[in-house]
Amino acid sequence: MRRWDTSVDRRNLDSSASSLKDSTPPFRYLSHEQMPADPQSLVTRASLLGRLSDWEDHASWAEFHRLYHKLVFGLARRTGLSEEEAEEVAQDVFKRVAETIHVFESDPARGSFKGWLMNLTRWRVSDKFRQRPPVPLESLAAADSSTGPLGRIPDEAALLTDWEGDWRRHVLDLALQAVARKTEAKHFQVFDLHHRQGWPILRIARELGMNPATLYVINHRLKNLLCAEAERLKQRLG
Repeated sequence: MRRWDTSVDRRNLDSSASSLKDSTPPFRYLSHEQMPADPQSLVTRASLLGRLSDWEDHASWAEFHRLYHKLVFGLARRTGLSEEEAEEVAQDVFKRVAETIHVFESDPARGSFKGWLMNLTRWRVSDKFRQRPPVPLESLAAADSSTGPLGRIPDEAALLTDWEGDWRRHVLDLALQAVARKTEAKHFQVFDLHHRQGWPILRIARELGMNPATLYVINHRLKNLLCAEAERLKQRLG
């Protein structure tokens, strides 16, 4: 099975930014008070995951939910589950994390947290499809392998592909948030206009009244910063 490479390559950053442009809504410029929590204060395998064993640590669970709910819920929805079913999958996954996080932390053989969370999600999604009412007998004769009861259970390879794509976008989104917090608002606007909205440098220079050479320097600096943030987050998120 071919796995997607999660490493960040500066040579491919432009294509990565282009995929973000196609898959995410336009960036809203927020004040520092409005910005999400700094990704550096979010999840780490050594800190947040360790704190999840305490069910009464509501702050850590709220932090975990903020980071991972969208990933789990989104994957469940794309398999064909309803919003209600997908939300139930998310709640079941988080409950299972709470019950077994201590086992995961004490067993290195379980691999990355990302892979473990994906497996929990995949198993719960499959459970949901199995719990659906059986197809009426009169429909079975006309049903092919893709519409029969077993055919409705998502393919593992397809789920892995979806999960890896979601994870990649998730890391880049968090990296962009971190870059936005560390950068002057106008400089980040330049970077956003060029890499996510596809504006040519000369158009940005004309609209913002800035020197094109300065814009190239800004974009180069923020591109390097984004690569570094994405690589750091990839390691921290498991």
